[in-house]
Amino acid sequence: MGEYDNEGIVVAGGNGHGDQLNQLNFPTFIFVDEDQSVYVSDYNNHRVMKWRKGAKKGTVVAGGNRNELSQPEGVIVDHLGQIYVADSKNHRVMRWCEGKEEGEVVVGGNGKGIQSNQLSSPNGLSFDDEGNLYVADFENHRVAKFDIIL
Repeated sequence: MGEYDNEGIVVAGGNGHGDQLNQLNFPTFIFVDEDQSVYVSDYNNHRVMKWRKGAKKGTVVAGGNRNELSQPEGVIVDHLGQIYVADSKNHRVMRWCEGKEEGEVVVGGNGKGIQSNQLSSPNGLSFDDEGNLYVADFENHRVAKFDIIL
């Protein structure tokens, strides 16, 4: 097993909490793509930020105001560059396609609940090799699997 240098470097944020493009406010989940860009769920700013390798500030790639995302958690990017976000307090999973200004609901969005088309504070996301989306449905104490239509 390899060892790690225990002197880390800041790759996103690090300028105190706030809502500027070089700041984060309660980062929760991260995803790193093959270009080493870091996607960060910026929980209290209700947005997802993308920090390219070596960047001093990020760009908002999802959310950014309260009516789009409410306390985002899990974030994952698929092979097409589409960004999926667990929109925890809106009880849904959103997708932002590259170049789009607005996201679309892909799972949930039917209010908080226990039915198969409802979520309750989703937080973790993952894909399998067949493109199915798995959602950790936190307050329902379950993990749900969804076939996502691209």
